Amino acid sequence: MEILLIVIVALLLIIAVVVVFNFLGNRKLRQAETDALRHRAYRPGDPFSTADDDSVRGNPRDLKPGDLVELRGETFAVRGTLRLSQGGFVWTENFLDTGTGRKAWISVEDDPDLEVVLWHELTGVTLSPGPDSLELDGHRYRADESGSAEFTSAGTTGLTARGSMRYHDYEAGDERLSFEDFGSGWECARGEVIERSEYRIYPSDPTPES
Repeated sequence: MEILLIVIVALLLIIAVVVVFNFLGNRKLRQAETDALRHRAYRPGDPFSTADDDSVRGNPRDLKPGDLVELRGETFAVRGTLRLSQGGFVWTENFLDTGTGRKAWISVEDDPDLEVVLWHELTGVTLSPGPDSLELDGHRYRADESGSAEFTSAGTTGLTARGSMRYHDYEAGDERLSFEDFGSGWECARGEVIERSEYRIYPSDPTPES
């Protein structure tokens, strides 16, 4: 009888230990889940980040030769990419071609928000950069930025693999006017800021350039 009592007490102790360990384990798991949820909800981050749009429509910062861009219902191929840098600031300019005669450029920069501009080269422009404002086709553009930058070229851009350039940028609302000199004189282009919903990117390689 005494042995049976000892066995029963031992079993009760084992059961009690198992219950306590299960309780502590479940509480630790619930705490971990709560901490993870709090981290996702309150971790530092940019509330205006474009990451969600980029995951669906492609990241324009990663554009490279061979990618396709569907822009306002028209499909362009990226034939060449210029990566420009001035100090610690980096932006890209991408040469687009439909293959049927339609060509354009799109620039991509974070300053600090993502800005994508569709550019078309202008010919026969007699304006020269430098003044605080310029007027073209009834629009007055005010000076925005100017300076010089280093560039590297990939694909078809009409430029050497690397070099330097000068630029003067003007703006009027969402319209842009740019002058660039890659060593052979000023070239002029007019641009317009395009919304994220107006384009979609189809990478030729899902792995972004390093």
